[in-house]
Amino acid sequence: MVTTRRLTLLAGLTLVSRAHAAGIGFSAPNIVAITPQLVTSGQPSGPALESLGALGFQAVVYLAPSSVPDAIKNEPEILASQGIEFVHIPIPFGAPEPSHADAVSLALQRLQAKKVLVHCQVNMRASSMVFLHRVLHRKENPALAYEAVAKVWSPSGAWRTLLVHQLAKYKVNFEPY
Repeated sequence: MVTTRRLTLLAGLTLVSRAHAAGIGFSAPNIVAITPQLVTSGQPSGPALESLGALGFQAVVYLAPSSVPDAIKNEPEILASQGIEFVHIPIPFGAPEPSHADAVSLALQRLQAKKVLVHCQVNMRASSMVFLHRVLHRKENPALAYEAVAKVWSPSGAWRTLLVHQLAKYKVNFEPY
């Protein structure tokens, strides 16, 4: 009998495998290449973080609090040793705020000329925040931008509320499904 947990694990492993096939070159849960310069994912392992410089990454934006159990405690040092800029915007999973979305967008605007990885634990925070940035600041088609979120999850609760309110605030006519 296949359990929901096993299906979720298999789906995550499939996304990791697709990421390798697409030439992203590191492993982490739920890797989604938005463009060659912008990638979202769940938490990369220590060895995966150590490979990012060789893969051309120039910045990492980390969206989970450093207190989450699977955080790599020395992530800033691992990245600094490769000359990779580390930006930490800790977003409590149960309480995302518009100010978090604004901070992520400001960071991504500043880093737009660099190859950037935006990650959290599982790519729920990252995919949602990058979606908002793409739609609200890069003026990308919301249905197309949402495809990257839908590869990972279907936001609910506080996350769905945040997406709906931010889209309405900027008068974007799109209903996340």
